[in-house]
Amino acid sequence: MSLTLLILLVTVAVSMIAFSNPGLQDKLMFKPYRIDGNREWYRFVSSGLIHADWMHLLVNMFVLFSFGEIVEFYYQQTFPEKGPVLYFLLYFGGMMTAVLPTYRKHRNNPGYNGLGASGAVSAVVFAFILFNPLERLCLYGVLCLPGVIFGVAYLVFSYYMDKRGGDRVNHDAHLWGAIYGIVFTVLLKPSLLIHFFEQLVYFRNAI
Repeated sequence: MSLTLLILLVTVAVSMIAFSNPGLQDKLMFKPYRIDGNREWYRFVSSGLIHADWMHLLVNMFVLFSFGEIVEFYYQQTFPEKGPVLYFLLYFGGMMTAVLPTYRKHRNNPGYNGLGASGAVSAVVFAFILFNPLERLCLYGVLCLPGVIFGVAYLVFSYYMDKRGGDRVNHDAHLWGAIYGIVFTVLLKPSLLIHFFEQLVYFRNAI
């Protein structure tokens, strides 16, 4: 069984249990105020294993399933001896890094709650874009764009929506998860950045 599939199954199982157990969901949610006051650091990870509803869960797990095993394969090929460990760090490191700005912003706000694997999934998607910037990504199967264009649009949109606020979605986590996915992978193998720009130059010359 791939690590991606294992993560997916665990996330679905924990989310389903939490759907019918509000007390458990409350214990697992991302609550910066309680993390800061009670040192409940586990919430940086546990909150990424639960979701608000079925749609939230299905979207995140569909995206993870679509990109995760490909990125896991790339990691195994690029880092033969440490691929699974590094992929694990990509996913869960992205999960924790994505909510660090949220923790700093809301650690004095007892009313703030957050949950979901969006930051971790964003890290995986943007690692995929780093490996394959010209691969077309499709939004709801309709609008298909080269990965690099999709990625830039996604980052700009997340930044704009985070600044605007008001929709109860933690766009900050999407943004920082994506950045983590790129930076972490580049730090592991800096030559990937050269490969990334070489593909962009090829794309520019081809149009």
